[in-house]
Amino acid sequence: MRVTISVNGREHARDIAPRTLLVDFIRNEIGLTGTNIGCDTSQCGACTVHMDGRAVKSCTVLAVQADGSDVTTIEGLAAGGELHPMQQAFWDEHGLQCGFCTPGMIMAAVKLVEGTPDISGDAIRHGLEGNMCRCTGYQNIVNAIKAGAVAMAGGES
Repeated sequence: MRVTISVNGREHARDIAPRTLLVDFIRNEIGLTGTNIGCDTSQCGACTVHMDGRAVKSCTVLAVQADGSDVTTIEGLAAGGELHPMQQAFWDEHGLQCGFCTPGMIMAAVKLVEGTPDISGDAIRHGLEGNMCRCTGYQNIVNAIKAGAVAMAGGES
């Protein structure tokens, strides 16, 4: 099947097998490897991207379902050589260790906090239930998301 998907503002048209997952399209067809494959069952969230303005787990979306969609990956989040405020907050607040889950965490967090600069730690923990980190106790991730929420709203993190 022929699909055309806009990824990070650039259109990509490819002939693919109908069963191709969006995560495989992103990684294998267009070579963006920041979106990770952690479980293939939507349990870990490492593959989270934004599709048409919503956070989705790209291991559970077929590329044909994304035909005509706008997709943003972790590589497309930064602009003009500057990290996105949530990316910067993860850096500043040490919200990562090995980094494998980090792209999915950041992508989920951006959508979680949009319009909510004063989000609570409990709301963050609840909102990240579908994202798993095998390295940390999550406290620095929660701190990073709180700081990122403030920075995204135009405040200082």
